[in-house]
Amino acid sequence: MFTGIITALGSVRAIDPIGDGKDMRLEIATPWPDTASIALGASIACSGCCLTAVAVNADSFAVDASAETLACTTLGSWAVGTRVNLERSLKIGDELGGHMVSGHADGVGKAVSATAENGLTRWRFKVPRPLARFIAVKGSVAVNGVSLTVNEVKDDMFGVNVIPHTASVTGFGMMRPGDKVNIEIDMLARYVARLAETT
Repeated sequence: MFTGIITALGSVRAIDPIGDGKDMRLEIATPWPDTASIALGASIACSGCCLTAVAVNADSFAVDASAETLACTTLGSWAVGTRVNLERSLKIGDELGGHMVSGHADGVGKAVSATAENGLTRWRFKVPRPLARFIAVKGSVAVNGVSLTVNEVKDDMFGVNVIPHTASVTGFGMMRPGDKVNIEIDMLARYVARLAETT
C-alpha cells in the first residue's frame, strides 16, 4: 500500500527484454540515499504502478514488468531517460498524507490541458469512460501515483489543482498536454460500486 505522496523523482536508466522479449526489466536511477535498505522483493510504486524490486544497486533498483503491465499502463512507452515518480511502500505508523493507494493502475488517461489559476495549475485529464463514473468532485484520484483531490468532473474528464511544490518534486513539472498518465481511482469508490452491483 502507498499514500500517493511522491518521495523521489527517478529516471529510467536501462530497459532490457526478458525471456521471449514480451516482458521487460527496467533499471531506475533514484536520488534516494538509502537504497541499501530496499529489500529484494520490496514493493515500489513507479509512476503509480506497484512493482517488485528484483535487484538493488548503490543509486538504482531494477524491476520486472510483465507484458500485461506494459500493455495496460504507460510503462510500455517508457524509454531511457523517462522520469518516474517514486514512492516506497507504506509502513505501519507512517503518516498518511495522501490517500490509500494500491499501486494497481485502473487505466491510462490523457492530459488534456494545463491552465494557470492563482499560482496553481489546473490540470484536466480525459479517462476511459468505464472509469469516469468512479471519479467524483472532492474525491481522491492518483495520477501517475500522485494523490490528488478532484476539483471538477464533466463526462469523462476531470480536473485537479497542482500546487508549485507538487510540480517541482514530481513529473508534473515536465508533463505536457497530450501526455498519457496512469490513473488509479479511489479504492473506496471501487468497492462501493461493486457493493451496489451485488445488492
